[in-house]
Amino acid sequence: QVQLVESGGGLVQAGDSLRLSCAASGDTSSFNAMAWFRQAPEKEREFVGAMRFIGGGTYYADSVKGRFTISRNNAKNTVYLQMNSLKPEDTAVYFCAAGRPIISTIRQERGYFRWGQGTPVTISS
Repeated sequence: QVQLVESGGGLVQAGDSLRLSCAASGDTSSFNAMAWFRQAPEKEREFVGAMRFIGGGTYYADSVKGRFTISRNNAKNTVYLQMNSLKPEDTAVYFCAAGRPIISTIRQERGYFRWGQGTPVTISS
């Protein structure tokens, strides 16, 4: 069983930065990738970014490319989402996910089998 716990969300102003953390515990060998998704009010959950542990490839949504960066601390089984130049449209609940996606599913929810509870991020203009 894998447990994911996000932290780091909060209220910041446009242009500020924020770093989210996702700590994994349990059977961490059962997944080889982690991702971040977000869900804004009254919208569907959308892909933000992902990291494959084998090969270290990272993938980002066009809307965050160049502003958001995913990194990993292997010793802490923690993945981070560094968010810079935040915009009001980045306001959402951010979820981390773990799984074994293939290339065609790495940007899709069905590529992941375990989800965190989410952490809210609010960007004021």
